This record gives sequence, C-alpha cells and structure tokens, in this order.
Amino acid sequence: MLLRFGELPVVVASSPAAAREITKTHDLAFATRPAGAAARLAGAGEAITNAAYGDSWRQLRKICVLELLTAYRVRSFRAAREDEAAVLLRALAVESSSSSSSPAAVDLDDNISAYVADATARAIIGERFKDKERFFQLMEEGLKLFSRPSLPDLFPSSRLAMLVSRRPGQIKRQNAKMMEFMDTIILEHQLRKVNDGDKEEDLIDVLLRIQRDGDKKFPISMDNIKNVVAVRFVYAGSETSATVLQWAMSEIMRNPRVMEKVQDEVRRVLKGQDRVTEDCLSSLHYLHLVIKETLRLHPPVPLLLPRQCRSPCQILGFDIPIGAMDAPEEFMPEQFECKDVDFKATDFKHIRFGAGRRMCPGSTFGLANVDLVLASRLYHFNWKLPYGTMPEDLDMTEVLGVTTRRKADLLLVPVIRVPV
Repeated sequence: MLLRFGELPVVVASSPAAAREITKTHDLAFATRPAGAAARLAGAGEAITNAAYGDSWRQLRKICVLELLTAYRVRSFRAAREDEAAVLLRALAVESSSSSSSPAAVDLDDNISAYVADATARAIIGERFKDKERFFQLMEEGLKLFSRPSLPDLFPSSRLAMLVSRRPGQIKRQNAKMMEFMDTIILEHQLRKVNDGDKEEDLIDVLLRIQRDGDKKFPISMDNIKNVVAVRFVYAGSETSATVLQWAMSEIMRNPRVMEKVQDEVRRVLKGQDRVTEDCLSSLHYLHLVIKETLRLHPPVPLLLPRQCRSPCQILGFDIPIGAMDAPEEFMPEQFECKDVDFKATDFKHIRFGAGRRMCPGSTFGLANVDLVLASRLYHFNWKLPYGTMPEDLDMTEVLGVTTRRKADLLLVPVIRVPV
C-alpha cells in the first residue's frame, strides 16, 4: 500500500510476503531509519533505535546484544523482578482487603506501571527511581510528543514548517528535562557505588565500564549512554512490558474460558508453593500461549518503526497468503498449541518486535517482566469484573501512539486465594 504523508511517500508492508521482502530479501537496502526532525532534536539519532545504519550503529547494537541484553544479563536481574513482583502482590492484597464489606476494584494500569518502572530501574541503576512521579511524567510527555507526526517531519524540505511548528521547541524542552533526569540518576548511582562498594554490575555500570575502557572504534560519550538508557530501556522497555501486561489481563477477563484454563494450569503446577518464581515459568505452557496470543492481537508497537530505503530495489506484490486465520479478531491461545512460533519473526506472520537487522534486541529483557507478574496474579488472586460488568462489556478500545495502549483504565476486583 502506497501512502503519501506530506512530501513523503510511505509504503506500508501489510502482509507476510511484503514483510519478508523488506526485512529479509532486501534487509540491507532497508536497514536505516529516516532522520526525522523530531528524532534529531531529541538526540534519538544517537540511540540504537533511531541511529542511521553504519559502523556506529553496528557498534551500538553489538554492545546491546553482547553486553546489555545477553541471556545471562537478563537472568542476573531475576531477584529484582521477583522482589518487585512480591511488592506488587502485597499492594494488591492490601487494596483488596481495605474495604470491610466487599473487595474494591483497583486500577491495574497504575499497578502495572509501578511494577515495570521499579523492575526496570533496578536493572538500570540497581535501585528504584527516587522520583518515580517525575519519571512517569517525563515518559508520558515523551510518548505523547513522539506519537504524532510534526510539520517538519511531513515537510522536511520546508524551512517554514520548522519555523511555524511548536513541536520542535516542545521536543527540545522535553529532551533537556529527560537528559537532566538521566544526569541525576547516573550521578547518584556513581556516588552510591563509591560509598557502598557494591560490586554487582547493572546496566549503567556496563556502559560506564565500556566508556572507561576506550577500546571502541567510536568512543562512547555520556550522551550515548543517556540516550541508550532513555530510549532503549526507559521508553521501549518500560512502556512495552506494561502494555503487554495490560492487554493480557484484559483479554483473560474478557474470555472466562481462557481465565479458567490458564488459572487451573498455574495453580496445578505451583500447588503448595507460597509464591511464583521464575524457575516455575517454563512449566506454564498455556500461559505462554496466552502471551503469544496477546502479542498477536495487541502488538505493543503495531506499526513498528519506519525504515528508509538506502538503495533502489524491487519489492514483490502484497499478496494475502492461503491459510489466513478464520477468526483473526478472537482471542484463542490454543491456535499456537501446534505451531512452533517464537518472537523472532521467522515466519513473517507475527512480527512483534521487528525483523532483520533492525529487529529489537531487547525483546527478552521486556518479556521477562511479563511472565512472572501474570503468573503471580493468577496464582494468588481470583479476579472479578466490577459489579454489573459482563466480560463482553469490557471496553477494549485502543489508543494508537508510539505503543497501543488501552483507552479506558482496567478496573478489576482482586480476591486473595493464596496468601501473599
């Protein structure tokens, strides 16, 4: 599908055949990102997500893949994830028992966001953000600014568009505030390391060590570090994990059959345990099907990030393949029962985290926050909709931005079954 956004011709690859052509057959030709005005003003061009394809980008990606996002590194933050999941469950237990007459509905959106922010912060700096409200405010401002195209993005050749648009000034101010926030947490982190003598490496430690070593072709600057942390982990990691958890709980509540089946599995596998640990997650087969189906129906970044063609090439037609799903809008985790589907887009039908050279390297980091919390909630609590609300009445309206959030807050009633 060919669209035109202002001066820019935009090709939408909306079928597996087209996706395969762009992300595999002609991956190198489409390996760079368009240098939009918003990204340039925010310094996002220095982060791996938006950096132009070349030696500098390859170095950043290598650091992410081999240093920051290895399976070992993600596992090393397991204790932090389990601790924060326990904090989340205790908060739910307190809220559910605060009413003397009957359990009250709680806003799961705030609950989920707080957990993801704390778990992400502990991976980045080894402790929670001290000013969490400031963190949420900055993240919300950034997501709103980047979720809508600006005049300079649509008309890049026009100086007038840059002059009359308010967006460039808003982006500059928001980016300055985010970088100031990053400066503060990095400085506090360094002082704490000196005073406490903590030897455990978090993500900031890894980046600062690479900067000190100075053995890279392209020296790692403090701006590189702040942009990698802000764009890759704060925006991408926190927001996508929270979005997947929100939609998973929404679909489970909207489909009582799925709720009964996944909760039976969780409680059968974990019977007799006082809490859910990551050791148990590999045995929760149906839970993983639920997460895959959630990602199919509600991919956190449904449009992915745009690519820019680097060299002339020919893309085949956008054909709809034989064997399309009979009911693509229904939530049916069982469809993955006999399908070997992963999150690496090898079939080009389920591209949750991109594909090819520009595939997101942080999918494992982000999904590590999903399984544990979803299993813990289903194990410790029975869940009900607020009085008078039927499953089919649950509002599933989406709000499209950088990520696809729920429009309405998710209000559910937790009832403790296994003490926290």
